[in-house]
Amino acid sequence: MEKVIRVEGMTCGHCKMSVEGALKKLDGVASAVVSLEDKNVTVVFDENKVSFEQMKEAIEDQGYDVVA
Repeated sequence: MEKVIRVEGMTCGHCKMSVEGALKKLDGVASAVVSLEDKNVTVVFDENKVSFEQMKEAIEDQGYDVVA
């Protein structure tokens, strides 16, 4: 499954790497690609292994805000 998650607070390459890295560490996430321009991250994941709440928590633990 693919989901686009809007994330506030990302401004640079470090932000991009932090968010992508945190998501990729989750079991069930196949890929995570941040678009700083669009202020979002596109995540491809197995919904049977990882939930939106887990992904949201991983992003917020890096210091960014998920916009529902």
